Amino acid sequence: MLLIRNVDIYEPNFLGKKDILICGEKIEIISDHINISPEKLNYTEIDGKDLLATPGFIDQHVHVTGGGGEGGFHTRAPEATFSDFIKFGITTTVGLLGTDDVTRSVENLYAKVSTLNEEGITAYMLTGAYGYPSPTITGSIKKDIIFIKEILGLKLAISDHRAPNISLEELIKIVSDVRVAGMLSGKAGILTLHMGDARSGLSPIFEILEKTAIPITTIRPTHVNRNKYLLEEGFEFLKLGGFVDYTCKISKDFSPGNCILEAKKRGILTNRITFSSDGQGSWSKYDKDGKLIKIGVSEISNLYDEWKMMIEELKFSIEEALTYITSNVAKALKIDHKKGFIKENYDADILLFNKNLQLNTVISKGHIMMKNGVILAKGTYEK
Repeated sequence: MLLIRNVDIYEPNFLGKKDILICGEKIEIISDHINISPEKLNYTEIDGKDLLATPGFIDQHVHVTGGGGEGGFHTRAPEATFSDFIKFGITTTVGLLGTDDVTRSVENLYAKVSTLNEEGITAYMLTGAYGYPSPTITGSIKKDIIFIKEILGLKLAISDHRAPNISLEELIKIVSDVRVAGMLSGKAGILTLHMGDARSGLSPIFEILEKTAIPITTIRPTHVNRNKYLLEEGFEFLKLGGFVDYTCKISKDFSPGNCILEAKKRGILTNRITFSSDGQGSWSKYDKDGKLIKIGVSEISNLYDEWKMMIEELKFSIEEALTYITSNVAKALKIDHKKGFIKENYDADILLFNKNLQLNTVISKGHIMMKNGVILAKGTYEK
């Protein structure tokens, strides 16, 4: 058992100063004061004085096996390590593929996701990649989602020079398969769409919504803050009741925090906005002829950095800034019955911060992974 005493709790809503009792992997009791006799029970106690507790962060867009490769083999990005997640407070992640579905595979992705689960965080994945037909493990999009518990949906790219440029009819068939698979499996059943800079933007999606009865929540566009035109379409998508995902550090002008402020100015509800790091994925720039001129790797730390910047520079409250990387994401992934909140009977994924928002302690699945800023748990082959 683990007892956190006298800590300010943001669940994300501020609950005040309380004690938290963790038994196994679950939060057992949250109370003003918890009485335990040390003579009768063996437990670890953490003094939460001058600390604040938040839910563990959820990063739903991480290239856990590495992305990139668009400038040749030497530009393939490295895999994420277990400690990459711990040091920045990410206790739940969703792994996915990108442009490269040739030297990377969904089988390799599944193995990496399984590794992260065994090492101590919660990891899910999306089948598919940029390309079409979508690479799968079972040979079927539906079967992957229905029979493999870690798979929550599918990844695909549209409106991008690297996208497969499929027809509207093919896209409708894919969305339908994902929707039905989600229903049959009781999962979110989501189609995460990498959005590129092509002028077509979200127009194929708006057409699908007009022509079919497929719920808008099945379709999850990401990187919608990559340019002004796409951001505007994203606002329209939000107004219709959809979820949108903003990418951290995609540009200074279109940071998630600034985009959220703009949405609020327009009276747009922000409870279906999430943001993610795109960690270990590549960012790239091309000239007018499509030649790669610059490439780099996005950092998993971007999620934590963006959250802190929203509070310190953009003056968001801690409670609101948390929702975009905890509760909103949990609801979007349909795991909000166990993730995204500090509540009794929820998974014991808890972060403790100093008053200056420096990460002090990470608890994942009820186990202390970092304490007093020192990482205690590393991946199997990490030094």
